[in-house]
Amino acid sequence: MARRCFADHGYEVTTNRKLASEAGVTTAAMYHYFDSKLDIYKAVLDDVQERVYHRFASAERGSDTFIGKIEAVYGVAHELNRDDATLARFLGSSRIDRLRNPELARELGAVDTRGEGFFEAIVDRGIETGEIVPADREMVITFIRAFNVGLTDGLSGDHREHRQAVDGMMAVLRGERRHSRRPA
Repeated sequence: MARRCFADHGYEVTTNRKLASEAGVTTAAMYHYFDSKLDIYKAVLDDVQERVYHRFASAERGSDTFIGKIEAVYGVAHELNRDDATLARFLGSSRIDRLRNPELARELGAVDTRGEGFFEAIVDRGIETGEIVPADREMVITFIRAFNVGLTDGLSGDHREHRQAVDGMMAVLRGERRHSRRPA
């Protein structure tokens, strides 16, 4: 319930009263488990990151190549989004909440370092396998970061578009979409 509240309304607008109401408990009962809204938010963030990155790590271990790893990860991202879009919506809103709220930025850091490090390691594997030129490392990382933001912020609510975006990204990374096909 808290994940959906934070995903739908953001950190600032979500109140302790709203969280308690959604959970079907009193505010006093909620404070028995958490000292503050920030503590609830951090618990939700930890839970979401653990769920997502555990599944991502399991998927990417099945391949030794950049393309194989990234394809497995985005396949899982689509499955997770299909099964529970609040995971992606929360991660997207968390990114914005950190930018807008100094308390969150101070407590959590300005960026999701777990996600950054995860995808950087996959790019580094691509360099090791020769799939990515070392000079392109930062460009590829930035490209993936931009794609991830678009996937979570823009497409997590529509499973068809989400799947199309994942398929399109993989086609681009495989080099299958270098030239547009224009009607004669």
